[in-house]
Amino acid sequence: MTSRVTSELLLVGSLPAESTDAALRAGAELFGDMVFALPDGETGPRAAWVGYERERLTRPHPDVVVVQETESPTGIPRHAYETPVFAIREGVSELHFDSWPRIDDAIASYRQFRALRDEGVIPAGLRFQVGLPFPSSALNAFKADFGADYPVAERGFEKLVARELERLTREVPPEDLAIQWDCAYETQDIEGVLAWTSEGAWERFAGPVTRLTRLVPEPVLVGYHLCYGTFPEWPMYEARDYAVLVRMANFAVANSGRTVDWLHLAGPRYLRSEDRSFFRPLVDLEPGPARVFLGIVLPLDGVAGLRRRHATASRYLDDFGVAMYCGFGRQPGADGMETMREHRRVARSLRSAAPEATA
Repeated sequence: MTSRVTSELLLVGSLPAESTDAALRAGAELFGDMVFALPDGETGPRAAWVGYERERLTRPHPDVVVVQETESPTGIPRHAYETPVFAIREGVSELHFDSWPRIDDAIASYRQFRALRDEGVIPAGLRFQVGLPFPSSALNAFKADFGADYPVAERGFEKLVARELERLTREVPPEDLAIQWDCAYETQDIEGVLAWTSEGAWERFAGPVTRLTRLVPEPVLVGYHLCYGTFPEWPMYEARDYAVLVRMANFAVANSGRTVDWLHLAGPRYLRSEDRSFFRPLVDLEPGPARVFLGIVLPLDGVAGLRRRHATASRYLDDFGVAMYCGFGRQPGADGMETMREHRRVARSLRSAAPEATA
């Protein structure tokens, strides 16, 4: 099957912009000739990623109780273990969510996307990209009695996702849409490094793969973002190698019930740029028609670092695009536009480094 995504760069999601309009304009200007789809930058409250689900979706629910608020002196959690702790109200066996605020935002952003495309600001042919967190990521605040509460919350969340995917694809033409499943807590759960989870980590990823992705109409492009998170810094957990992400990616391609169009696998810290043992599991990757993007662009070592990681990865994977290790909307920097210009410069540097990249 021919790949539907062939671009050299993936924008993972969040961008260092002040608004949706600014993110879409900057994305089109700087990356319009390099990507297949543009995200809206995940600006404003969504810059906290699944903190948005915690505060806008689960906290307001009448059957969700707050067991413990954050102990951060600013009131804003500084890392995963400082987030508020939620539980399901005693006696409640089912949760029903009326709507998903993230989908409201996506629909509003698409209207801006379409208007800018009609004006010629966004190149014709680019899709509108929406990042949606997988259940374990979206529901990570249920830490008080995870074994009892998470299955209830997950059932309710999956029913919400099913309904809201229908609403999203009614409002956004499927041929204009690219949906990315964002998985960061899922990867750490499988690695066994989350203190609050219980057994069954693989099923918490594999089950939604088989149940949710098949609900997305085939004309929509679908991808998976497999990462270890950036809260408070990259990575939340330093993986030994690519083995877990490759296993997850292979399962997703084989069991999604529809085409998987791209895979994003986050890379290592810059000090492991030439660590062949980290990259070696890529030989087992079976992407099918999916375009592979390796998250090996880091803000710490620029062009030279990217070329080293690209050369190492190329020993084990013949053809792939690149991306930032994760979204970079929270990346430190005084000037968001300059941060994005640097990302473009570094990513484009591979065009002039083909011999080195394939050494």
